[in-house]
Amino acid sequence: MQEENKLSRRQVLSGLGASLAIATVPPLLTAEAARPAAERAAALIDPTSAYPKPPFKSQTQTWPGLASKMEPVPDHGEKSYKGSGRLKGRKALITGGDSGMGRAAAIAYAREGADVAINYLPSEEADAKEVIALIKAAGQKGVAIPGDLREEAFCKKLVEEAVRQLGGLDIVVSNAARQQQRQSILDLTTEDFDATMKTNIYAPFWIIKAALPHLKPGSAIIGTTSEQATDPSEDLYDYAQTKAATTNYVRSLAKQLAPKGIRVNGVAPGPIWTPLQVSGGATQEKLVKFGGDTPMKRPGQPAELAGIYVLLADPLASYATGQVYGSAGGKGMP
Repeated sequence: MQEENKLSRRQVLSGLGASLAIATVPPLLTAEAARPAAERAAALIDPTSAYPKPPFKSQTQTWPGLASKMEPVPDHGEKSYKGSGRLKGRKALITGGDSGMGRAAAIAYAREGADVAINYLPSEEADAKEVIALIKAAGQKGVAIPGDLREEAFCKKLVEEAVRQLGGLDIVVSNAARQQQRQSILDLTTEDFDATMKTNIYAPFWIIKAALPHLKPGSAIIGTTSEQATDPSEDLYDYAQTKAATTNYVRSLAKQLAPKGIRVNGVAPGPIWTPLQVSGGATQEKLVKFGGDTPMKRPGQPAELAGIYVLLADPLASYATGQVYGSAGGKGMP
């Protein structure tokens, strides 16, 4: 009996000691928490609430408009885009690189290791300066070449300057566009129609022709088309035609240049919050509700397309050519 009591006391003391030992051991970190902060997975973000939704403030600007004066100011990835060297050593020319998807692509390309030349109209100088500063902050060469793409001579000069200042060229992004809504074809003048065609169709034609002699196998050409190519709005008669043509030239040129090892693809945005809308591209009624008719109930931001432009320039996408990548908030076009 006495022996049993001793054994019992030993068991109690042993169990108590083990409990105390366990209590003093710090809790084990989860595998995710133990990883360095820079390597931890980013938190999931609900895309439906990631950016502003309509109604938006009624606002107008003189065409072509400035992103910096919009309310809210568009997100081009200035603070969010993180590069990983996917385009290291590449040299890119981007038209319309001061704002919208062109600006988002310029920022992303620079942070992926590319030197970037941007084209824009002289009236967009304020926005363009911001882009060049961001390119240089990423440690890359930024070249600003202002001028009007509606002039063939300038388009040729643009390519020459980009090649000279960058020391070559292997990515061409034709992004600049003119969009002016007209409620009736009777309101659309020949001058208007001509300006839209020259900006959206003639300019890429002139630029690509000038660039081709400089593009080596592995180079990429990217056009910016639109959901308007397949689902045109009634008040964008001329603009919608140019986007259908863009989609077509992407697919045609891809077949022509594939044997040369040059890829040609397109990006087809839905409603994206850019200066096009506030500078005559949409009525005030549509502007206030802009993007609200998409399944996500909001317009997209240029930053949300940056990754697509990077993908289409990335050598890892070497089998993708003649493709049009949509980003329309759930509309399913193209």
